[in-house]
Amino acid sequence: MPLTLPWLNCDRPLSLQELRGQIVLLDFWTYGCINCLHVISDLHALAQKYARHLTIIGVHTAKFDQEQHLDSIRHAIWRYGITHPVVVDRDRTLWDQYAIRAYPTFVLIDPQGYIVTTLAGEGRRQILDDFIDRLIREHAGQETLSEKQLQEMLPPDALTATPLAFPGKVFAHERSDTLCIADTGHHRIVITQLDGTYKGAIGTGVAGWQDGDWEIAQFSAPQGMALDASKPVLYVADAGNHRLRAIDWQQKTVRTIAGTGLQNPVLFPQGGNALTLELNSPWDLVVLDNALYIAMAGSHQIWIMDLVSQTIQAYLGTGAEYCVDGSLEIAAFAQPHGMATDGTRLFVADSETSTIRAITPSFLPVVQTLCGLGELFHFGDRDGVGSEVQLQHCSGLVYARGFLWVADTYNHAIKRVHPVTGECRRVAGRGTPGLADGIGVAVHFSEPSGLSYAGDRLYIADTNNHAIRCLNLESLAVTTLSISGLCAPNVCAPT
Repeated sequence: MPLTLPWLNCDRPLSLQELRGQIVLLDFWTYGCINCLHVISDLHALAQKYARHLTIIGVHTAKFDQEQHLDSIRHAIWRYGITHPVVVDRDRTLWDQYAIRAYPTFVLIDPQGYIVTTLAGEGRRQILDDFIDRLIREHAGQETLSEKQLQEMLPPDALTATPLAFPGKVFAHERSDTLCIADTGHHRIVITQLDGTYKGAIGTGVAGWQDGDWEIAQFSAPQGMALDASKPVLYVADAGNHRLRAIDWQQKTVRTIAGTGLQNPVLFPQGGNALTLELNSPWDLVVLDNALYIAMAGSHQIWIMDLVSQTIQAYLGTGAEYCVDGSLEIAAFAQPHGMATDGTRLFVADSETSTIRAITPSFLPVVQTLCGLGELFHFGDRDGVGSEVQLQHCSGLVYARGFLWVADTYNHAIKRVHPVTGECRRVAGRGTPGLADGIGVAVHFSEPSGLSYAGDRLYIADTNNHAIRCLNLESLAVTTLSISGLCAPNVCAPT
């Protein structure tokens, strides 16, 4: 393992030679991969169970250009609570040396330095557990097995004082003068007026699952939101819990409406009672005609929930991670992270293929690509029309004033797409990460990932800046929303 590569989450580079006597588990990952994120909890569990003899090393091999930057990887380590060392695999050196072909891939190395097995994909926790247990028993009492010396890193304390932490999505409602922020890193929903005046928070701020009054409710990394104005109820994609939640504005309660809390391992189309069917990382939501449409990022599908019968089913997407247009029998998505509607059609930010897709809902729905080439490894930063357009892991989407507005996340930009012609133009964001207000392309964002619209403004969840930004659609001026009185959980008591 080259010592010249950058290391994060540890105080020095590590070598397999110095780890001889330990069982070593290499996790090849990249931070924009939903499957890679799913296995983090497995790694935590294995690290705790085998704390004396197992050393886990994350090998971060970037897919997208943005994922190669050290600060971006460091943000991801903080965001997802990763405690083990991470080596940054620049130029895919280790990827090639270990002949890796897919994210995530695990390489298990025995105490004598020999590779025991290589496993690709998520859902491998029990297999790895069995291998590690067997290796410990085989080497027990021999000089080949030693006690672990390396200490796990704790999450940084800096984020505990940040009023917002990695906000993922935002929802603005002009009529009620309300802004709802998915404070993803703090596991809660923050409520303000559209001018930023603080109104309250829903959830304790501790990751978990608990229904009930707003003060005791718990979420886990909440993401997209959609309003059913007739109830009135705000639906929340509780991504970390693999559930859908409903916030009742009148009763001030939270309840679960779909999901069991377990991740659904099945990819082929399925359906049933919403409370008994497992979900897979629901990421964004749209309400249209008494139905709730769900961007199911973990299974690369669009799902639909009948809000009357309380049933849910896969709507579009074979489960294959790719970009395929056409009817429901063949249509495919790749980690859809954003959804929007113009009241007739649905639109999807298909993150892993860096494309904007359009769905015509009907008895026989049809999917088409509006812009982007639609390939897993084709991305960039280029305006144009249709397949000329290059985006990079776009994840936020809203329809306003006859256009689609796109959070082009890894390009740190906001772009505008014509919903018919597929013409795409950059309207704000210089393209390099930072936090600077201004006008148009003079502005800096850092991985913006959520958009909403009210009045003459777009509200932007500027994720890695831990901020909400406002884009005036008349002047293209961008300002940072000030939320006075908001504190991180357990830091102060906002009034």
